[in-house]
Amino acid sequence: MGVAAASFVVAPGIANAVQVVKIGVSAPLTGGTAALGKDTENGVRMAIDEANAQHLTVGGQPVQFELDSVDDQGDPRIGVQVAQKLVDDGIAVVIGPLNSGVCLPTSPAYTAAGIPMMLASATNPEITRRGMKTIFRMIPTDAQNAGIAGNYAVTVTKAKRIAVMDDRTAFGQGEAEEFIKAVKAAGGQIVDQQYTNDKAVDFRAQLTHIKSSNADLVYFGGLDNQAGLVIKQMKTLGMRAQFLGGGAVADTVSTQVAGPSAEGALAWEYGRPLNELPRGTEFADKYKHKFGTENLTYSPFAYDATWLAIDAMKKAGSAKPAAFVPAIRSTDYEGITGKIAFDSKGDQKSPMSTLYQVKDGKWQPVKTVSGN
Repeated sequence: MGVAAASFVVAPGIANAVQVVKIGVSAPLTGGTAALGKDTENGVRMAIDEANAQHLTVGGQPVQFELDSVDDQGDPRIGVQVAQKLVDDGIAVVIGPLNSGVCLPTSPAYTAAGIPMMLASATNPEITRRGMKTIFRMIPTDAQNAGIAGNYAVTVTKAKRIAVMDDRTAFGQGEAEEFIKAVKAAGGQIVDQQYTNDKAVDFRAQLTHIKSSNADLVYFGGLDNQAGLVIKQMKTLGMRAQFLGGGAVADTVSTQVAGPSAEGALAWEYGRPLNELPRGTEFADKYKHKFGTENLTYSPFAYDATWLAIDAMKKAGSAKPAAFVPAIRSTDYEGITGKIAFDSKGDQKSPMSTLYQVKDGKWQPVKTVSGN
C-alpha cells in the first residue's frame, strides 16, 4: 500500500509552501501502562516542539512537524486498527509501538507502506529478526538486556536458587526467556517459574510457591506498576529473596507503588544513566519544566528517535520515507542517550545496560555494561 508521507499547506500571501510532516506515535495512553505511553508521547512532543521552534527546512522548503498520536491500549488487536489509521493519515515515521506484543502484528502494515518504525521501547528480539528493512531499535533487545541480567545474577550476585515470573506478554515473556537462557549458560539454577498476566494485581499465590522453593533471587519480566506490587507483596509474605527486574522497572512508578518495601530492589535498565550523559540532565530538567513530572524510562529514547528521523529527512532533503530511510540506516548519531548506530537487522551496534538499586527510596545506578 502506497501512502503520501507529507502534505503541503500554503498560507495566504506566502509564496513558499509549508510542508506539513506528520510524526506518528503508537502507545497505550489509557489503562495500566498509560504512564509509560504518555512518557513516550511526551518525548516525541518535546522533539517536535523544539524542531518547529528552529524553523527547519527540508529540501529547501519550510517544514512544520505535527504529532499524530494514537492510543493502542497495549492491545495487539487495537494496535493493528490504529496502525492502519496512522498509515492512512500519511505519517512519515512512527515512534513505536511501545509494546513488543503490539509491535509484532502491526509492523507488516507499516513495512508495506514503507514507513520507518523507530522502536523506543519494544525489545523482543523477534521484531528485527524477520528481515524487515524499515525497523530501527533505539535500545538494547531482551537478548542483550535480560541476557546481561541473567549472567550477572549468577556470576556477580552469586544467586544459587533463582525463580522467574513474567506477565506472559511478548515483552515480559521474552525478557524471562532470555534471562533463563543466560542463567543456564552461566551455570545457574532455575528452581521455579511462575506466570501471571499484565492486568493482575495479586501475585501472592505465585510468590508463595516461589517462597516454598527457597529461591534467593526473583526475576520479574513485566512493567513498573506490576513490579512495584510484586516487590510489596514479597515483603508482605516475609520473603528474603532479592528482587530483580528487567527494563521499564527502575522509575518513580515502581517506587511509589512499592513504598518502603522497594529498598534494596534491583533492576536492569536500557542505556546509561541520564545524569552521566552530556545532555542527559538538561533533558530531564526540560522535561520536568514542560510536563510537571519526572521523565520515565522511554521518553529519552523517543526524543532521540524523533530527532534522528528529522535529521535523516534533512540529510536526504526529503520527508518521503523512501528517500530518508537510507539515511536512518547509515546514521551515526549522537543523541541524549548516547551514540546511535544500527546493525544490519536495525538493532543497536553498541547497546548498553545499567543496573540500578533502590537506596533511600530512589533508584540509583550501580554498574553499566555493554550488551555485546
